[in-house]
Amino acid sequence: MSDILTVTVEQHGARLDKYLNAQRPEFSRSFLQTLIAQGNVRVNDAARKANYAVRAGDTITFEIPPPAPSAAQPEDIPLDVLYQDDALLVVNKPAGLVVHPAAGHAHGTLVNAILGHAPEIVTGNQERPGIVHRLDRDTSGVMLIAKNDAALHELQRQFAAREIHKTYLALVHGVVKTPQGKIDAPLGRDPRDRKKIAIVDAPTARAAVTVFHVLAHTDAYTLLRVEPETGRTHQIRVHLAFLKHPVVGDPLYGKKKNDLELTRQFLHAWRIGCAHPLTGAPLTFTAPLADDLQRALQRAGIDAQNVLV
Repeated sequence: MSDILTVTVEQHGARLDKYLNAQRPEFSRSFLQTLIAQGNVRVNDAARKANYAVRAGDTITFEIPPPAPSAAQPEDIPLDVLYQDDALLVVNKPAGLVVHPAAGHAHGTLVNAILGHAPEIVTGNQERPGIVHRLDRDTSGVMLIAKNDAALHELQRQFAAREIHKTYLALVHGVVKTPQGKIDAPLGRDPRDRKKIAIVDAPTARAAVTVFHVLAHTDAYTLLRVEPETGRTHQIRVHLAFLKHPVVGDPLYGKKKNDLELTRQFLHAWRIGCAHPLTGAPLTFTAPLADDLQRALQRAGIDAQNVLV
């Protein structure tokens, strides 16, 4: 994996490792420092140390070496398959399923399930075969899986070019009075809690835009259709909490308790639209709500059948 970044005027003066961490929050700062030390990060084609102060206009080449062969093994884990052909597999990921193996989750992941379901998948990324995007462990919904390198690269291109349209459903606390709106607020690591993302006014913050539409509400809850225009870590959860309408069941950015008996956040990747990675044909896939989310809507007094069209 490689990427090229250009430092803006607003980002001038940040430490190289902190700058990269803000631009790529999916990677820990210690991991990025290792990459810098190994020469896999170059500034204007020259090696720099982690404490280098980036300058406006700097071109930073960021490369992650190919991973060692994956130890991930096929596992017999049920998959809700929405679509599949020789290039593409589309699944409805359940809540509680981690997408790929990582520290503390060597087994029982979506990758293990995919390898068990479709052992023919072969991509250059042996650590995360077929994975082109992610969902949080406790977020359910539709995911695209590439079955070969050509499909992988084309889907990655579509994501990078923002040609893939993602629609989420979120149940939030309170009544959202505006029928629709847009949240345009940059995100970065929370300076007080490294496990969290926050809206920050810092040179290393990354642009983040979320559009929402009210589908239904009661006196206590609002069901939203949410369309993120960018794909930052925890973006929807942080942006909605910023509006003082946190996602119901979100233990990190919302209230610790709810009256709907939800044990995870009510955030569901409901629909995704893309071009077929090989033929270019337009495709749309919809993942039905999981049972726990349907029950939560019933307890909240919202009739989803009348609004989910």
